[in-house]
Amino acid sequence: MRRADGLPDHEPCDRAADPNRWQKVAWSDTPAVIQVRDGLDPEPGEPAWPSSSVSQPSVVASTLLALDVLDGHRVLEIGTGGGWNAGLLAHRLGHANVVTVEVDPSLAAAARDRLDALGLLPQVVAGDGAHGWAAGAPYDRLVSTCSVAHIPSAWLEQVRPGGLIVTPWTTSWSAYGTLLLTPHQDGTASGRFTPGGSFMAMRSHRSRIRDIGAVVRPDDAPDTSTTTLSPWDVAGGDRHVEAIMGLMLPALWTHWDDEPKVTDVRSRLWIGDDAQTSWATVDYDGRQLDSFRIRQHGPRRLWDEVTAAWLWWTSANRPPIDAFGLDITPDGAQTIWCAKPDGSMWLVPLVPNNDLETPEQTSSTRLTKSGPSEGRSDSGSCPSAVSESG
Repeated sequence: MRRADGLPDHEPCDRAADPNRWQKVAWSDTPAVIQVRDGLDPEPGEPAWPSSSVSQPSVVASTLLALDVLDGHRVLEIGTGGGWNAGLLAHRLGHANVVTVEVDPSLAAAARDRLDALGLLPQVVAGDGAHGWAAGAPYDRLVSTCSVAHIPSAWLEQVRPGGLIVTPWTTSWSAYGTLLLTPHQDGTASGRFTPGGSFMAMRSHRSRIRDIGAVVRPDDAPDTSTTTLSPWDVAGGDRHVEAIMGLMLPALWTHWDDEPKVTDVRSRLWIGDDAQTSWATVDYDGRQLDSFRIRQHGPRRLWDEVTAAWLWWTSANRPPIDAFGLDITPDGAQTIWCAKPDGSMWLVPLVPNNDLETPEQTSSTRLTKSGPSEGRSDSGSCPSAVSESG
């Protein structure tokens, strides 16, 4: 087990070697990483990125409260991990009413042994959580302990109409927020996002872009201009803001480079698209915060899109994340919306641009997510081969 509270490289904590420290970590209100690199041996120089964890106890409690289980409910859990959440559900509802699915067979086996030793016997399935577990359907509740970029169709098919799906959410921009979604009898589903819930992504919804060099080529010749919008406004660490930017800017990722090795650049924000066609940078020179140099390359002008989304959001009086929701049609189209104070809604723009109107004038624009979002570059490196004049 490793602490996951910001210590470098998830500092190991071994129960046999240091039982007192292990117990302190286990009982603290912090997440604890139980697997890195999907359990595989690392490549040379590869960091020990986390692939499974025991969630922070307070987050587990809030998630289970949101799940709102009642006596007799059948629950499908996606992401067994260490088995703790499944054990709590089995204790509350009885083991026959709980099925938990874990994509990693070794983690599934370890969780099953751990739960068996406690006399808790939920059904532990080794399999892809995106497919759910049809053999146990229908379920009254589905809870995911990994974040998703869209709702898998199997989940909608396996949760009864009027039931509830509770899942953390991820976009290429940000992994934050929890969706509470209700399937309906007519094949539709609807729900709202709530604050909280920063979870590892489901494996099939993970980042596919590991290096900025996958998007930026040495012969790229970007257009250069300036902006007055601070990069820290949209990607400065405010989880609520970044989650909203992610909802409004589908398939765009960010990466901060604080050592760009470029003359007169102290810090640089990279923005790219999942399709690997376009990129932009915003540079801070270390001296003033009124204007920033931007470079944009490709068929899309990504910083223009970011600016338009920011202006749209601020013109709507900065609605919080719980003003946003998701609707799903019977054919699987997933539309994100934002509620107006009067109870009506705006449909969130699909691809904002410089000509984006005010929220009142964009009510007919749709954002449709029909497939997984691929890739936030959290570990990308700055490609030094790109020609610069700065």
